[in-house]
Amino acid sequence: MDSRQLKAFVAVFEERNITLAARRLHLSQPALSGTIKSLEDMLGTQLFTRQARGVAVTEDARILYPQARRILSQTDSMAQQFRHGSPASRVEIGVEADIAGQDIVAFMHAAREVVPALFVSVLEGCHGDARLATEDERCEDELFLPLSVDPYVLAMPAGSGADAALPWIVCPNHPTHQRLLPFYGAAANTPAAHAGSLRLALALTAAGAGLCVAPESLARSQAGVEIRPLDGLEMSRRVGLCYAVQSLDKSAVATLVERLGEHAFPGTHTA
Repeated sequence: MDSRQLKAFVAVFEERNITLAARRLHLSQPALSGTIKSLEDMLGTQLFTRQARGVAVTEDARILYPQARRILSQTDSMAQQFRHGSPASRVEIGVEADIAGQDIVAFMHAAREVVPALFVSVLEGCHGDARLATEDERCEDELFLPLSVDPYVLAMPAGSGADAALPWIVCPNHPTHQRLLPFYGAAANTPAAHAGSLRLALALTAAGAGLCVAPESLARSQAGVEIRPLDGLEMSRRVGLCYAVQSLDKSAVATLVERLGEHAFPGTHTA
């Protein structure tokens, strides 16, 4: 199996049409068909079936596709590395708003341990080759690599006392809101405030506006709040990398995901 065969396979898979794929690769249709046939013979399986218009992909082709793209990307990356004389692997990681600083630190330590020459650009929000986010924030077309588990806790203003009768600060647009309504009880109807993020809810709590439920990692990083276990409710979130299959075309991302998946992440929060 060589890069010529893999490029032919990827082109046909993405175009779903021999004519368009041949045009894209600047090949004749017979030459492209012959290359695909030699790859199928080598693998011992059929990758495409002809239809009235174009081709349909088989299940084996769907399995091969991400692997083929990864191999081609790694080959291109290797060539660029030596042409540019730079040994560093570069990735851009977006960080969602409610990810705690300690999660970022733990991720960076782990990432550099598994890929020592890694150069990371950290961006705010939904940007980059992958995102440090919670599983709830995963988009429909993304994969998720869990890296840590973070329990939710009760956060209250410092010095308010465990028995203080304070109203709730709630986050109506957060994925956990519906799950928390039974915990809030009737008091959910008269909250002290609405917050657009868990981080903002904690800031309001620190200001004395009321109580909120937040991940322990975030609550511990917010000055002016005290935390307690959630009596009668066990809830946690998983923090990790959200990434699209296409991001694995970048060899640095593919290597990072693969090795982090085998790595005991040092930043795991336990209840």
